[in-house]
Amino acid sequence: MPVVQNIDGIPAYTTIQEALAWASQYGITSYHTHVIAGEIAYMGGSTHDEITSAIRSGNNRSSGSSVSSSGGGY
Repeated sequence: MPVVQNIDGIPAYTTIQEALAWASQYGITSYHTHVIAGEIAYMGGSTHDEITSAIRSGNNRSSGSSVSSSGGGY
């Protein structure tokens, strides 16, 4: 999966599918966008706060916890 850049330790990807695949480990099914060097990059979570909160709280599917979300990027 080509990572464009890590933002706050979270990978931003070149495709929506890559971002969603990475975020799925936290039970997240949405994404948001960042503009990096004039290009759109995709990150899991409907907002940056959603994914950072999921990571900080340890809501990881492998631990039995999950976070769900709806919506897409903006």
